[in-house]
Amino acid sequence: MPRTGAFLLTAAGLLAQNAPHIRDWRPAASEIRSRPRAACSALHSLTGYEYSVIDAAPESGFCRVLIQVMPEIRIEVSLPAEWNRRLYMFGNGGFAGEKLDAPNRVASRNTALAAGFAVAQTNTGHDAEREPGASFAVDSQKLLDYSFRSLHVTAETAKRVAEAYYGERPRKSYYNGCSTGGRQGLQFAQRFPDDFDGIVAGAPALNGFANRIRAIATAKAQGTAPIPTSKLNLLAARVYDRCDARDGLKDGLIDDPRNCDFKVSRDLPKCTDGDRPDCFTPAQAETVEAIYSPVVHNGKRLSPGFPAGAEIAGPNGKSGWDGWIVRDGELSQSASMALSALRFMVFPKPGPEYRIERFDFDKDLDPLQRVASLMSATDPDLSRFRARGGKLLMYFGWADPALNPLLGIEYHDRVRAAMGGDTGDFFRLFLIPGMFHCSGGAGTGCFDVLQRIVPWVEEGKAPDSILASRLENGKTLRTRPLCPYPQVARFKGSGSIDDAANFRCVAP
Repeated sequence: MPRTGAFLLTAAGLLAQNAPHIRDWRPAASEIRSRPRAACSALHSLTGYEYSVIDAAPESGFCRVLIQVMPEIRIEVSLPAEWNRRLYMFGNGGFAGEKLDAPNRVASRNTALAAGFAVAQTNTGHDAEREPGASFAVDSQKLLDYSFRSLHVTAETAKRVAEAYYGERPRKSYYNGCSTGGRQGLQFAQRFPDDFDGIVAGAPALNGFANRIRAIATAKAQGTAPIPTSKLNLLAARVYDRCDARDGLKDGLIDDPRNCDFKVSRDLPKCTDGDRPDCFTPAQAETVEAIYSPVVHNGKRLSPGFPAGAEIAGPNGKSGWDGWIVRDGELSQSASMALSALRFMVFPKPGPEYRIERFDFDKDLDPLQRVASLMSATDPDLSRFRARGGKLLMYFGWADPALNPLLGIEYHDRVRAAMGGDTGDFFRLFLIPGMFHCSGGAGTGCFDVLQRIVPWVEEGKAPDSILASRLENGKTLRTRPLCPYPQVARFKGSGSIDDAANFRCVAP
């Protein structure tokens, strides 16, 4: 097996997962703004049995309030001098526990403040510097706080603070998060449907059991025959040679990998006389096949295989698989996170001594499922959320190497089956060809979700498409419409393929 180091989630990964996806939206100039009716420092007096106000101090243009809910849920509520009467909360990444003043979180907060929102965020109940990875979960209350309690507590506390400061509660409330943050958004819709009017759930880690099983199975295959990152460009070239033009346009994107007919046995060059850089050994080919294949045990599918497409290099020159799925000499990012969960959530004894190769598919599925059920957000019954007028916008990158977009589609289809044919009136899924985890990749991974969710909530204008861009070094290289599933973007037949105006959303 590769080294089982403490590699869990890079700063870059957290930044991507907490990308605000707020770019251009601003409230109308004619909107009535609310101003404070209390001094910022007066908010200290909100301290009571429910929570402690650690600090309430004026910053440049806003009031910053720091709060703790027992045992260790830290909350920040930031209140602008001119309030658009809306609350905005953004989510977390990985195992959370981020510092509330981490640069990427400050950037997300300030973007929302500039648009006039009261802004809320939380560390979900632990400090990742003191309790890295999943180590906090040996405390059962912290595990519950991370799983769901901190979310509702933060939303309700933020509304109370806003009311004390402005003399009124938010007229509308919005949540936005990706990855763990996307799971948190679905938790709100399922467990706490009254907390938010509009929810954006990006690449949600909604099925903890399937995600961990996928990472464990991939790590076991890699332990037998690891794929070197030096061969990922070769793999990507063969995949895109077979699948890029399947949608009628050779544009460096695979618009629906389910239509990709790449076959490892047929299309991957095999080494016949030892390992070479221009081919894959039979054992390496088996590892690639395992990654694309579902995890099946005793005839039951436990997790889907990864769709083709994430092998390609993004703007930084790195393959989407590099880090998340394969990592030279050590466990991948996904496997490291799965190992941390196994050590501290599932098998706290032997805890740090546990190794991923010890996972036994005959004995260990049930304990993993029990823990995963606390965090998972797979309930298709959104009737309470729909009844109160809530709107849910979910998105997934088709080339996400961290979380499988097929799980997002399966959840969407289960909701539709449970809620009926008019599900699109309150819940829409957008799939982004070529986009990696939460953003980036070869696709158009830059878009403004507020421009679509706010009009949907407040004006009843459902998002029929979302304008998205591919940016490199601040320059727009391509725009495309993102379409509500199952629709796809199709070229009209003339004009530049890099201009969204030349595409339309159609049935597949």
